[in-house]
Order: sequence, then C-alpha cells, then structure tokens
Amino acid sequence: MCQQRSHEKLDVFRLSRELAIELYRCTARFPQDERFGLTSQIRRAAVSVPANIAEGAARRSKREFSRFLLNARGSVTELRVLLDIAHEIGSLSDRDFQTGDGRLDRIFAMTSGLIRRSDSK
Repeated sequence: MCQQRSHEKLDVFRLSRELAIELYRCTARFPQDERFGLTSQIRRAAVSVPANIAEGAARRSKREFSRFLLNARGSVTELRVLLDIAHEIGSLSDRDFQTGDGRLDRIFAMTSGLIRRSDSK
C-alpha cells in the first residue's frame, strides 16, 4: 500500500477535497446553460483549494508552502462569491449553500492558521 503523502495528513486538505467532490455533485444539477458559466467556475475554484494545498505541501520550504496556502485561501474566497451568486439566482439550494458556506468558513480559518504557522517559523 502507498505511503500517505504529507498533504493527506492535513485536515484542511481532506475537508477541502470533500467539499470539491460535493460541489461537483451539486453543480451537476445546475441548468445546462450554466455548464460553461457558474458550473465551470465553481468546479475550478473548488478543485483549486485542495490542489494548492497539496502542491504547497510538496514544496521544499515553508515560504513556498505559505504562498500556495495563500492561493488556496484566495480560491476559498472566490468560491464563496460564486456560491452566493448561484444561491441568489436559484441554482443552489438554501441547504447546499449553508453547508458549503459553513465548510468554507472552516477551511478559510484552517488555511489561515497554517499560513500563520508557516510564516512564524
């Protein structure tokens, strides 16, 4: 069996990966005419969060890791705006919006904590 990679040990990676998968499922129910609009943007932003965390964890220095964490946190903020818009236009249910928004709050806080730790060393 493969050895666990460093990013896989991070709770924020696991949580953001799960959210990306859930958002893929939610956006599958969006109107067809949003396939190249909000659907695509939400999926890209959602995948960007765990991808940046994983890529940063594979870097050699804490400074590089911190830079990728900042990118992940930026994608969290972008994703929050996209989910808000999808909710306002009726493509995303109240329940899915609330669940996603709560998870984004947690991911943002966890990412910020990792950035602080990386920058202080």
